Amino acid sequence: MRFSKRTHCLLAQWLLGLFLLLSYGFAGKMKIVEEPNTFGLNNPFMAQANRLQPRVSPSPVSGPHHLHQLAGKCFTLLESTYKYEFCPFHNITQHEQTFRWNAYSGILGIWQEWEIENNTFRGMWMREGDACGTRNRETKVILVCSSSSKLAQVSEPSTCVYSLTFETPLVCHPHALLVYPTLTEALQKEWDEAEQAHYEELITDQGYNNLLRDIFEDAGLLKSHKVNLETTKAVSSLDTQNSLQKCTEVCLFLLIFTFIFILQHFTQPIVHNTYFKELEKLRENIQRLQALLTQHNIPFDPQQIAINHQSSETEKDEHLRGDTGTADL
Repeated sequence: MRFSKRTHCLLAQWLLGLFLLLSYGFAGKMKIVEEPNTFGLNNPFMAQANRLQPRVSPSPVSGPHHLHQLAGKCFTLLESTYKYEFCPFHNITQHEQTFRWNAYSGILGIWQEWEIENNTFRGMWMREGDACGTRNRETKVILVCSSSSKLAQVSEPSTCVYSLTFETPLVCHPHALLVYPTLTEALQKEWDEAEQAHYEELITDQGYNNLLRDIFEDAGLLKSHKVNLETTKAVSSLDTQNSLQKCTEVCLFLLIFTFIFILQHFTQPIVHNTYFKELEKLRENIQRLQALLTQHNIPFDPQQIAINHQSSETEKDEHLRGDTGTADL
């Protein structure tokens, strides 16, 4: 069957119109699929460059042993337009559930330490979250008894500081959050001794609290603030070596300078033939020493050294007369 050129043109126009009509119809019914949200810090659906980047690593799992089973699990809460995700002993994240181009997804805190009061675990502190102005976001997790484990509530009592309520049956027992049973026998003995000394008024309240903090730090319940003594000793030893080296260099310079000064000012030309050769040797030694000092950029002119010393003293006096950084109280 043969078609005329006009028939071909009409058929092409009809097919094009049908294609546009079908495309418009399907486009109107097309559903927008939301990109998967991040889960914690290890969502496999997100590109590595887009995943949340933690500032620090979480602290080791610690505290009541029956709560250790929560490690590796995550609990979510949808509140308003935000999705919160709490991963015990790991981190807390927040994800804005909107289609804004700059929807916020960030870390509200990373597991750091317990809050302890009166032999009781009062809460979990998640710190070192995303930057928030001049500080980092942090969250306190409060554990509450309930029939099931779930993330119940999230609030922001102050700027960049969040409060999270986590309900779980693991804390319903009256002794579930006691600190003393979680310690080793050695640390329990230290606590008993501190308690006895405090009772007998051998130590003050502050001393007692300091001893308890040391015990909790040794148990891994609190972040350690102790100074590394080995590092301090190494730095002190290095400073001592540097001081000795500088002293040696200065002493050697003063010795050479004194020798040159004496030779320049007290060795006048001697006419006597007996000492002429010895004088020439001394002059040659002086020249070699001067060349050596020049090679190491050490001035050997007594007048120039005096000028440099006077300039250094002037700069020192001006520095001492400057602002010392103290303020009138």
